[in-house]
Parts: sequence; structure tokens; C-alpha cells
Amino acid sequence: MSNRKIPYKIHLSEEETPKAWFNVRADMKTGHRPMLHPATLRPVAAEDLNPVFCRELVRQELNDQDRFIEIPPEVWDFYKMYRPSPLVRAYCLEEALGTPARIYYKYEGGNTSGSHKLNSAIAQAYYAKKQGLIGVTTETGAGQWGTALSMACGYFGLECRVYMVKISEQQKPYRKGVMETYGAKVTPSPSDTTNIGRKILAENPETGGSLGCAISEAVEAAVTTEGFRYVLGSVLNQVLLHQSIIGLEARAALEKYGEYPDVVIGCAGGGSNLGGLMAPYMADRLAGKKAPRFIAVEPASCPSLTRGRFAYDFCDTGMVTPLAKMYTLGAGFMPAPNHAGGLRYHGMSPIISQLYHDGHIDEARAVGQVRVFEAAAMFARIEGILPAPESGHAIRVALDEALKCKETGEKKTILFGLSGTGSYDLAAYMQYNEGSLEDHIPTDEDLEKGFAGLPKVD
Repeated sequence: MSNRKIPYKIHLSEEETPKAWFNVRADMKTGHRPMLHPATLRPVAAEDLNPVFCRELVRQELNDQDRFIEIPPEVWDFYKMYRPSPLVRAYCLEEALGTPARIYYKYEGGNTSGSHKLNSAIAQAYYAKKQGLIGVTTETGAGQWGTALSMACGYFGLECRVYMVKISEQQKPYRKGVMETYGAKVTPSPSDTTNIGRKILAENPETGGSLGCAISEAVEAAVTTEGFRYVLGSVLNQVLLHQSIIGLEARAALEKYGEYPDVVIGCAGGGSNLGGLMAPYMADRLAGKKAPRFIAVEPASCPSLTRGRFAYDFCDTGMVTPLAKMYTLGAGFMPAPNHAGGLRYHGMSPIISQLYHDGHIDEARAVGQVRVFEAAAMFARIEGILPAPESGHAIRVALDEALKCKETGEKKTILFGLSGTGSYDLAAYMQYNEGSLEDHIPTDEDLEKGFAGLPKVD
């Protein structure tokens, strides 16, 4: 133990922590596919988005020129309460696997919200407050984003209305309790409180909901309530911008010890954690320099990258949001109620989608939740952190890559994102422990139903 030159946890000082977010869109060579207006199918402009989103967030969403955007002092002051987050060398995991690989993980679950989502939530709440708004609406799947936003809104004195995917609200009641403790109003989605929710329930009364459903309801609530705007915890360009703090810190920490990853791995639902972790390393790839191998990991129950289509699609089930060019299973696709609620989204971030389509993200893997929980439980026993099911996807592939190194003798450096804690996912772990957890993998026929509803847009 004493001969190890790199500490278990690599911390940055306040002076070493990045003070600006990195905008990977400014480095992307492919022409950016614009979002399209849902009524006209023409590229959206700021004036189309301002009634839905905060003005400054709209500017960030459309910004493909500025490589770095300064973190506002008010946001930075909040970040200092929990950032920089630790970069951990997984010595115990390496030894248990018997691998020559060096494994690092960036742990984002150490703040009160329990996940990386707070990085963007506090920024979006700040811009809403600065604009003079009363409050915001949003959706949440597993509850990590809703928890983070309710915490951020409580800090800035904003109202927070959260539409939580119904099956997740049933599976994770304590997440709802935390949100309400911070002052948020939580509504299971789909609900009878919106026109879109009532329509979805009329068509499918027994549905457990999806992120697409919840987005539709949150957008409707925002545009019909004076002084409110809608905010989103993943998918959008602005969110990946804010999450770049993860990768910037990870790179700075590794450089202190002369390390550079050979492989970067992240779970992928909407794309915020993966996009944030890989952002500064993707800059190397786009500049033609040496870069890691990038692997996106998604649930086999909702395989947008591995089995979806690269097409324009609505970002929500109710088809009221702008259309984005992304890998999608169709806005009408209803994923099975697997326990990784934060990954139950029919589409993928336009940034992630474009990078994958252009070959800059090297691989996407879809894994079943039984193998995910197998890896997550092993990680918990060895490293002492109970991971969120979403993070378990990245852990699964990190283990697989490390075991490959054991077979080949390669001494690769592996970096993965541990995006959140699994403290509110004990029901899922209990099902895994008792052997009742099952995989839910859509058939080709299931996917074709979703593809049939794709808009006819080139």
C-alpha cells in the first residue's frame, strides 16, 4: 500500500478547479443540425425558444462558437460546497479483478442530491432567478434530476414543479420525499393535471410513463403558467455544457500524475454524464490528436444508440417540443419499467448522437439490468460505494474492459463516470439479491412501432 505513488482519491484545490465550462460544439466539424419548430418544421430561433426556456439558457443552447463559457460567480460559490468531486483510483477493484489495467472513476454522488445532476440544476436555477422568474417546471425519471433541481430552487427561492415518471415514483418514494422536503411539488406522470397527460392516460390507462411523457407535461405546465419556464436535466446542449465540469476536473486531476486515459466510459440515457465526462478528451479527438476510446453504455431495454435510428424526432411523447436530430426509438416508444429510470428515454443528446454518427464515439453497448446489478453489487462490496443503477451500466463495461486487459496483459488506463449513489434504489437491489430481477429487451416488432411514428423530415 505504501508504495503507491498515486493516492486513492485525487483532489484538486480551489485554484486548480476549472472556472469555465467547455462547449464541445465549437470544436465539432460537422454542421450542427438545428432544432426544428414543431409546427413549421423550420429551424428554431431564439424567439421561438424564449417562451419555454430562460433567455440565457437559450443563448447557451444555440451557441456553437465560444469554446469556453465562464461559470457565473454565484454558481461557482455554490459549486464550492461540493466541488471538486473526487477522482478515485480503484486499487481494490484492480486487485480483486487481477487486472493490469489502471481504473479511475469520477464520483459525482457525494452531494446532497446524490448525483451529477446538481451541476446543471444550480446553473439553470440561477439563470431563472436572474431573469426574475417565479419558478420552473421539469420532469424526472429516477428522481436524481428532480432532487437536484428542487435543491437548487430552494437555494434561490424559486418554486419547483416536478413531473416524475409514474413507475419511478412508485419504485423510489423516498426520492419524492426528498424533493418535497426541499419544497418541490411532485406529480406522477402521466397525470390528469395537463391536457397531454389526460390524452396519454386515455390511450393507455395502465402506462407507467416515460421521460418523454413527463417532458410533455412539464412543458405544457410551463408555457401555461405566468412567470415559469421549463428546464431539462439532460439531452440539451446547455446541459452537456454545464456537465463539462466533470471531465475538466477529471483531466486536471489525472494530469497531476501524468495519466491519460486509454478508454473513457459513461452511462448514456439522455447523454449528460457521458457528454460531460468525455468533453475535454473529445476536444483532442476533434483536433486530430491522440484521444481515448469512447464507449457509451445504455440499457438493453431502451437501446437508442445501438438499435435506434439517426433521425429528426420530437423530444417528448406529446410532440409539443422542437424536433432534434438524434438517435431515437421514436417519441411514442414506451420503455419497459427497468430500474435505471434515468436512462428510460427514447432519444439521445444531439451532441452525443452526432459524435456517434460521425465515428468520434467509438462504440455503444447495450446491457441488461441483471448484468448491470451484478457489476454494481460487486463494486459496492469492493469499493464501498453503492452505485445508482444508471452508473452500474458504466461499471459493467469498465469491468469487462479491465478483464480484457487481464487476458491480453495490456496496461490500459480506464476512466469511467460514477454518476450517482444508489441509496434510493434499495428495492431494486433487494430484487437482484433475491433473484427476481429480470431483463426487459424490446423485440424488433416493438421498435418498429416506435419508428412508425417518426416525423417525415429529411
